[in-house]
Amino acid sequence: MMARRTGRRPGRQDTRATIVKAARTAFADRGFDATTIRQVAAAADVDPALVHHYFGTKNDLFLAVLDLPVDPAALLEEAVAGDPAQVGTRLVRAFVTAWDSPVGTAGAALLRSAVGNTTVARLFRDLVYGRIAARLVRRLGLPPQEAPLRTALVASQIAGLATTRYLLAMEPLASAPPEVVVAAVGPTVQRYLFGDLPAVTGEQV
Repeated sequence: MMARRTGRRPGRQDTRATIVKAARTAFADRGFDATTIRQVAAAADVDPALVHHYFGTKNDLFLAVLDLPVDPAALLEEAVAGDPAQVGTRLVRAFVTAWDSPVGTAGAALLRSAVGNTTVARLFRDLVYGRIAARLVRRLGLPPQEAPLRTALVASQIAGLATTRYLLAMEPLASAPPEVVVAAVGPTVQRYLFGDLPAVTGEQV
């Protein structure tokens, strides 16, 4: 009689989907930084090596959970390199360039889901604040006491642009040439990053 196999189950056709489901729950509950590949593997009842086999790194797994074809943090790295006086313009240009491309379809789907699904909303917040905003703060050297408000204001501007231009397709913004959008929104993002802020207490920030 054949001996019964023990240990974690081997890879099957649905293993990838099982890992993604386990990772979605883990990332939503713990956030990106506190989630480990080993935790995801345990929840999916697979060996950690199988998670690496399907997804490579934890970052790649996170992108798979969000169903994003590109890493927004990588686009951010390109945008913040160079003259700090033009960071706002470069950030908006990178965003518009990505969302005007086929990549924007995935971004729009994620934003729609985040509005109506609490799990996706937690994942989206972790992407924006835990990864994108954190890198922005480090690269630009924003003062710690001001960084949360500044990055939240930038996020509000970019999210508002995404909603009006791509989700609601509000004219004339929806069909405006990219450079018009960049010229109009870039200075506002720049002001949010480096301009004067209203006087607020540490608790409020």
